[in-house]
Amino acid sequence: MVDLNTAVFTTEQKNYLNGFVSGIIQGRQIPFLGQDAQRRFTDDPGESVETVHGTPIDELCREELIKHTLNGLDCFPAMLSNAENDVFPDADDVFRYKFHGLFYVAPAQDSFMLRCRIAGGSLSTFQFRGLAAIAGTYGPGHTDLTTRANVQVREIRPKDCPIVLDELCELGLTSQGSGADNVRNITATPTTGFDPDELIDVLPYAKAMHHYILRNRDLYGLPRKFNIAYDSGGRISACADTNDIAFYAVRVGPNEQAIEPGIYFRLQLCGITGHRQFATDAGILLTPSQTIPVAAAILRVFIENGDRTNRKKARL
Repeated sequence: MVDLNTAVFTTEQKNYLNGFVSGIIQGRQIPFLGQDAQRRFTDDPGESVETVHGTPIDELCREELIKHTLNGLDCFPAMLSNAENDVFPDADDVFRYKFHGLFYVAPAQDSFMLRCRIAGGSLSTFQFRGLAAIAGTYGPGHTDLTTRANVQVREIRPKDCPIVLDELCELGLTSQGSGADNVRNITATPTTGFDPDELIDVLPYAKAMHHYILRNRDLYGLPRKFNIAYDSGGRISACADTNDIAFYAVRVGPNEQAIEPGIYFRLQLCGITGHRQFATDAGILLTPSQTIPVAAAILRVFIENGDRTNRKKARL
């Protein structure tokens, strides 16, 4: 055992400590840089205000304040407590529960509705039977199918919310991010993979996008909800142009633009079903492998620059 009273620092240890202390001293000399209430940069700490992606806290809308106080992904302890007492969440956590795909649907029903995430609408019989079992045990005995190729279960009690989420995971499914200000279920042409006229099977790309979103926490808590879809260019459309990001498969033949012939995706942006606004072609061709990094880049620009003060003007 080393005697700390008589031990001598080695040269390497002395150099480390010298560097550590020098860094602290140097750090004190770095000038302050922040933003004031008008979002102008300032070197006066007294003028600086706390912001969320550049928006002062006191300008945030209610939902943004809720997210700033506690990330919706982190409300599971409250969900467990509410389940133990079979009580519904407070107003703020009603919004946060949506990050887990649970919607308090009062006054229509004094219960929760579960919305899954089923990329491309692709389910195994095992998963479908499992969803039916969840609906039979904790819901009304039937499920709802949605326009985004998804499944919903209604009439879930607060005490059953954690159990339902656990059983969903045991089926190899999730509901994370299927509500609130997040990327919703990734949709794809429903006949992809067996449409003889399609240009490419887009289900693998829809699933890859799905898993990319799940594994990147920074892609949650957007300014508003966000939809992404893939269209395989076959007989049946995915109505991708009603999405914030739409990838339409096209075939490029011999050309004079030095574009290698093959299958690409045209990028379309800013479709909103509820506003009767179809996505606009961006004039960009992407290889299939480029779709995920491009979508991720668009999402991160939206996160940094989207309007967090007025939800009516916060879509992409």
